[in-house]
Amino acid sequence: MPTLSMFYGIIIAMFQEDKEQHNKPHLHVKYAEYSAVYDLEGDLLAGKLPKKQARQVEVWIGLRKDDLKTNWALIQAGEAHYKIEPLK
Repeated sequence: MPTLSMFYGIIIAMFQEDKEQHNKPHLHVKYAEYSAVYDLEGDLLAGKLPKKQARQVEVWIGLRKDDLKTNWALIQAGEAHYKIEPLK
């Protein structure tokens, strides 16, 4: 699972999808014992995060939307991803 960014104990990653599946572009978020899946628009698809961390992730996604879309395409094509600047 390629890690794209880490900030405030939050880890953001993406998986390469099975070519047979047609899942909406999304990212995986881990924080302590919590995990969640967000689409690239910042909407929660599954899981749960504490309120503060959820808000931080949503803000970060809004700031990094273009980088996330580019990385999604790279990862799905089997190419190398790049790190995205963390929330500061």
